[in-house]
Amino acid sequence: MKCPLPMFLSLVGFAATCTAAPLTSATDPAKADVDFAIQGEYTGKVQGKDREKTLAAQIIALGNGKFQAVGYVGGLPGDGWDGKEPETVEAIAADGSVTFKGKYATGTIKDGSMTITNLDGKEIGKLERVVRKSPTLGQQPPQGAVILFDGKSTDGWVSARAKNIDARMTPDGLLMQGANTRKLFGKHKLHIEFMLPYMPAARGQARGNSGAYLQGRYEVQMLDSFGLKGMDNECGGIYKVARPKVNMCFPPLSWQTYDIDFTPAEFAEHGKKLKNARITVRHNGVIIHEDQELPGLTAAAPNGKEDAQPGILHLQDHGNDVRYRNIWVVEE
Repeated sequence: MKCPLPMFLSLVGFAATCTAAPLTSATDPAKADVDFAIQGEYTGKVQGKDREKTLAAQIIALGNGKFQAVGYVGGLPGDGWDGKEPETVEAIAADGSVTFKGKYATGTIKDGSMTITNLDGKEIGKLERVVRKSPTLGQQPPQGAVILFDGKSTDGWVSARAKNIDARMTPDGLLMQGANTRKLFGKHKLHIEFMLPYMPAARGQARGNSGAYLQGRYEVQMLDSFGLKGMDNECGGIYKVARPKVNMCFPPLSWQTYDIDFTPAEFAEHGKKLKNARITVRHNGVIIHEDQELPGLTAAAPNGKEDAQPGILHLQDHGNDVRYRNIWVVEE
């Protein structure tokens, strides 16, 4: 396959050694390791053989100075990416920078920029580190909305582990994982903001795992899948049902949003299901599921019965320090 630009073709990591103990988890950028300042999203213009094009990269911190770069032609996911298979490579930090050496070009990250040079050492472009924010971040509830969490108390919540115990809140007013609403919901719109922990040494389902279960039955996954392929068990996925149309997961410790339209399943009087539940999900402002049919309960659903009764919003505790804020519902 011919690469439109050289940077992300056949890249290999530049090896070095690092002996610092890997960070386990952080919910505060001030307590993250030095790799946190390097991981993130980069975008800019690079001069190819025929013309200048936009390139972008998502840099994933893997712990102990190791990084993975995922390169996109056209821009970042949800912001210009041409949809073609991205190039993924690894490298290790050395002397305050991370260098990805390839067959046709070299990309070096230092001081918030990735400098691209060709084989002759000539600079052909630069990608700058960017911080994207969801367009619905901080969105205020409309008149008549049910405010589930505004950082003042957990009065509307109970612990998912024990019904007679209040849900937990951090000293700075964030809801913690493992919480159920006291109120039950039928058809509704949900706005929720969540932050995934920075866990560079963790992998897969052990890396910032949680989930929002609509009616306690149907899960929209929350997971640090920044830079991954966007599978049905990753952020925005509906487990064993549908993968997100695009992986819109931001880097860990970024505030992210789900805006969800949920229509419950319909049942006849005798209990036979007539219609499956349906869901539309916007992740950080981008539609990742549109009127998606939900054929049945998600695994580990706390509400183990699918019927016509309304249900709770369940925020899963999978052992990771996920945080939530600005949660509200518009009932229909």
